[in-house]
Amino acid sequence: MDIVERFLNYTKFDTQSSEESESVPSTAKQLVFAEYLKKELEQEGLDNVEMDENGYLYATLKANIKEAVPTIGFISHYDTSPDCSGAGIKAQIVSHYDGSDIELSPGIVSSPKKFPELLQHVGEDLIVTDGTTLLGADDKAGIAEIVQAMVYLQQHPEIKHGKIRVAFNPDEEIGMGAHHFDVEKFGCQWAYTMDGGDVGELEFENFNAASAKISIKGVSVHPGYAKGKMVNANALAAEFAKMLPDDETPETTEGYQGFYHLLGITSNIEQAKLSYIIRDHDRDKFEDRKRFVKKCAEQMNAKYGEGTVEAVVSDQYYNMKEKIDPQMHVIDLVLKAMQESGVAPKVRPIRGGTDGAQLSFKGLPCPNIFAGGVNFHGPYEFVSIQSMEKAMQVIVKICQLVGAYNG
Repeated sequence: MDIVERFLNYTKFDTQSSEESESVPSTAKQLVFAEYLKKELEQEGLDNVEMDENGYLYATLKANIKEAVPTIGFISHYDTSPDCSGAGIKAQIVSHYDGSDIELSPGIVSSPKKFPELLQHVGEDLIVTDGTTLLGADDKAGIAEIVQAMVYLQQHPEIKHGKIRVAFNPDEEIGMGAHHFDVEKFGCQWAYTMDGGDVGELEFENFNAASAKISIKGVSVHPGYAKGKMVNANALAAEFAKMLPDDETPETTEGYQGFYHLLGITSNIEQAKLSYIIRDHDRDKFEDRKRFVKKCAEQMNAKYGEGTVEAVVSDQYYNMKEKIDPQMHVIDLVLKAMQESGVAPKVRPIRGGTDGAQLSFKGLPCPNIFAGGVNFHGPYEFVSIQSMEKAMQVIVKICQLVGAYNG
């Protein structure tokens, strides 16, 4: 089985996670794919293939050298985003893409005018959707690349390597992927998530992240007799939202700039709830942002009465850079592997999070490497077959370099 067939098989499974669920994994359908993947790993000859009660799947490729070298790992998540349907995916291949519009289905067009990223892949073979679902390259492309690399290493025993561990987990898309990951069982000195975007991306900086839940209590009174009595929670919700800077939102920021992002508002006269996420690469600025949200609530309470507004701010994850910086050999190996694989490295900060961030703080340094997908979480998602092949080659090369590692 080649990497394309493997990936296309994976896309047939609906593995969408759910933010509304409290189970682990968040949706039972994820386990259907995990069971399929477990059998595939066994059939491909990996050892110690096991899946725990939470759907975390672990396996081993045994070393083919006697020398003591670090045990490293590769990780991908198998859930797809709640933002767009992952059911009934109809993947299709555009061979030798020529740079023109792609008709995904009648009336649904993926155009380089709207998605200029397409033009970076002229001449390549693209896997696209039919425009009604996401594709699932985030992160089934990563899984296919890891599995294919393990198969390739077994088929080429002349490539010397140490013990390699692989792991596949649920619920990354809802921020829960690393929560039940057993770092001790995984048993690696360091690892890599294959969960990045376009070819060449290497990320070891990500946002510090928090959620903010704002609850507002109003007082409902007949509007004809409301003077001096009514407290309209709808109006207070709008007032609170306007207290946060208009130029520090996702749609106005880039690079290392942080933001406040209003995810949603539910409100009526008596009560309102606002849900935010807070993001910043700089830890001090991140802490300032959290304090500012709480200060806004305090100012509202000073104006409308104590207990009118409550702000609950909860940390979600932190910037992995502070854990990677002391161990830059983990990054140097990837850079060398990319260069020897003919891939131009693109080192950039993640304007988001990754399982690797949480794993790094659990004691497993874990930067993020490209998996090749573009336009995640929507019906215009695509992945280049050549990018997937390059990612697989980079994995193989990392294993080879660590097999000769004397650091």
